[in-house]
Amino acid sequence: MSLLIRNARVVDPASGLDGQRTLLIDGGRIAAIAETSAAFVADEEINAKGLWVFPGAIDLSAWLREPGLDQKATLASETFAAATSGITTLCYQPEPRASFDNAAQVKLIYDLNRRSQYANVEVLGNLTQGLKGEQLSNMASLKRAGCVGVSNGLQPFHSLQTLRRAMEYAATHDLTVFIYPLEHALAAGGYMHEGEVSARLGLPAIPSAAETVAVAQTLALASHTGAKVHFCRLSARLSVRLIRQAKASDLEITADVAAHQLFLTDRDVSDFNPLCHVMPPLRSTRDLEALREGLADGTIDAICSDHQPHEVDAKLAPFQQTEPGISALETLLPLTLRLVEDGVLSLSEALRKVTIAPASIIGSEAGEISVGAPADLVLFDPAALWELDLNHMHSSGQNSPFGGWNFNGAVKRTLLAGKTVFSA
Repeated sequence: MSLLIRNARVVDPASGLDGQRTLLIDGGRIAAIAETSAAFVADEEINAKGLWVFPGAIDLSAWLREPGLDQKATLASETFAAATSGITTLCYQPEPRASFDNAAQVKLIYDLNRRSQYANVEVLGNLTQGLKGEQLSNMASLKRAGCVGVSNGLQPFHSLQTLRRAMEYAATHDLTVFIYPLEHALAAGGYMHEGEVSARLGLPAIPSAAETVAVAQTLALASHTGAKVHFCRLSARLSVRLIRQAKASDLEITADVAAHQLFLTDRDVSDFNPLCHVMPPLRSTRDLEALREGLADGTIDAICSDHQPHEVDAKLAPFQQTEPGISALETLLPLTLRLVEDGVLSLSEALRKVTIAPASIIGSEAGEISVGAPADLVLFDPAALWELDLNHMHSSGQNSPFGGWNFNGAVKRTLLAGKTVFSA
């Protein structure tokens, strides 16, 4: 069916478009973009006066759990939560009990997702077999199966030589290597950022050097191997500095940051709040400020959710015994747009960090509003006011530290290939 959207403020960071337009959607793609007076006829028409229309968000980090960890979440539950939140593409992160060594495992995810089809799901294949950091995976097969990159998740490598060989192999197949920079020997036994707060609480801590050392090592190997590297979930100010310097040297690297790292610090752990137990840990105010600066100057390319849903029991224990992670799909767009309110980014810059920038990193044709592009779109009401109620989250995981926060603007409709997958 064809669809006509009239009278909306269309915001497309890829082209710089920001103005009132009419969009004609046909065959799941954008067929025309015209002034609002254009005389189009369609099977369905939406009067979007007072609403914004922008590309659906692309989330580079979602731990979707199924298959293997179905007690935490399922593909259906989490992709629906994504649709309600204006996210139309999710990158499935590998973890030991839900990872991708072969084409059959990748195909299973695509088959499971087709049953609900609330959002596109892209897969990051294993960099090493079973994520054990020892033997390389069959990256050629994983690419043929549709993987948009390869990663070892949060699991360590047996040696830097293993990482080097993996990056060389990935480079021969033009696969981006997604790296979580963490020197496990420095982080071992830690649960939060090493600083004044950890000392006062008496919690084993993780120094920021555990991240920056890994960033420096990986940059050296990226220069040596010529591999395309994407740095996941930066959290430390010195990491931002290293990435900035490397980009100035024309290394083919990109980086992202989790939205919660832009609003929370280690001080939010002061009451042993398990909802603030994340990896990498929440760091200092100086680190938060550096992350925001890195976003503003382009050092950090994208914002992701780092969505990690958990069952209730996973967070009902003393801080050290809880599992790290936040259920974050439903706060990705609200927190990103709050950066506009805080004067960190313009509206177009903020939307770029969750649309065309991540699309470029994974080689997706989505993330923009142009003739011929997929009609993965969000209709957004900037005047709506709402409060995050943990008991009414759409995700199976209700483990968010943002419960009770008030947000401006809400998703009213989400389109995936021109089909409405959510309507408020």
